[in-house]
Amino acid sequence: MAETKKLMQVKAPMSGVFYKRPGPEEAPYVEVGDRVKKKQVLGLLETMKVFQKVKSPVNGTILEIVAQDEMALKDEDLMFIIEVG
Repeated sequence: MAETKKLMQVKAPMSGVFYKRPGPEEAPYVEVGDRVKKKQVLGLLETMKVFQKVKSPVNGTILEIVAQDEMALKDEDLMFIIEVG
């Protein structure tokens, strides 16, 4: 019997510009395949020169990073897909 994976979609909490790293010369917060813990920072969302940390709602593994670096996002746009567990 095949095991069903539980997936969690992480969506933008507000409109803004997505950044996957803390600075231009720094490594991304997460990559596909990384294990993450609940409340771990996944990226940044800039709105009106204010940066908000986007955090993981669950423990799991990053399956897909949908949002591209420096992409303008709208409220509720899909950013990440995490396999829970």
